[in-house]
Amino acid sequence: MAMIQVLALVPYPTGRAPGQRYRIEQWAPLLAAEGVHVTLSSFLSMRGMEVLYERGHSMMKARETLRGYLKRVGEALGITSADVIFLYREAALLGPAWIERLLAFRKPLVFDFDDAIFLNDTSRANAWSRRFKSHTKTATICRLANHVTVGNEFLARFARVRARDVTVVPSTIDTDAYEVRSPRRNPVPIVGWTGSATTAPYLNLLSAALRRLREKSRFELRVIGAKVEINDVTAQCHPWRAESEAADLGVFDVGLMPLPDDDWSRGKCGMKALQYMALGIPPVVSPIGVNASIVQDGVNGFHARTEDEWVDRIALLLKDESLRARMGREARRTVEESYSHRVHAPRVAHVLREAAG
Repeated sequence: MAMIQVLALVPYPTGRAPGQRYRIEQWAPLLAAEGVHVTLSSFLSMRGMEVLYERGHSMMKARETLRGYLKRVGEALGITSADVIFLYREAALLGPAWIERLLAFRKPLVFDFDDAIFLNDTSRANAWSRRFKSHTKTATICRLANHVTVGNEFLARFARVRARDVTVVPSTIDTDAYEVRSPRRNPVPIVGWTGSATTAPYLNLLSAALRRLREKSRFELRVIGAKVEINDVTAQCHPWRAESEAADLGVFDVGLMPLPDDDWSRGKCGMKALQYMALGIPPVVSPIGVNASIVQDGVNGFHARTEDEWVDRIALLLKDESLRARMGREARRTVEESYSHRVHAPRVAHVLREAAG
């Protein structure tokens, strides 16, 4: 089998952004075994990534954006060895799809996205950037691409009316790195959530439920990756660290994934739930989008739609260790069978080979 060369263009430095870690970085070693060699290239430098979601730093952000643009232009004009371009989300963080047009003119293009980026959502820290975003960029890249891969069916419906070929590839978990640590022996059960400053407001949706839960159950609320403040509920907040992510999450007894009922949430790929489940942790989730299919209510986790349901489902898991263990085993089985990187990397290799011709 001849080796093909893939230039993977990603927004952020490797190892720092969850989306691209789950969409291409963790697949790269397995793709190599399939005869597909991946070279990753980020738009932002490490310094640019550090200031991206902080308020201010306008000059630094402008300078890093310009540096990224110059890098991409050089890559587009100088592509020689790559057989195909894998593009995650967009080639550049701002502006219309002119770099993507140049890339597609030079080489076959596989376009991948795992959020409803066609809705042009931005973080509060970068609200100013909305005026520099193109509302039609995602649709344009779909038309330019030889093949589009997306994380769920909601995103696929958007892509299918614009792209030549579309394949749903769910976001996956490295089941070698995520191992079940059991039995857990926490003095007080730990209810956990992981995320970032941009997704922290989702946890605040549970403020009232967590206050009520505190009145009937003993638990520790642990948050990885963000600082949150919930009235009358103290959260133990810890920074996210790539090198210890699985171990930091592995101490949870129950994992939370609340979401608002909107199109942005329907575009999400259920990664928080999958992380908990791979570690044998039963999740309680809002059954929005793919969450409703990843989590089978009462089998490998719980659905919760109302405040009463959130309180009751979490309380039930907190008081019943055997139920947590049983659901945790089913959760791990679900990930191994349907959401492991080993299951889907060969499918990605096939798409890349077909695009390369």
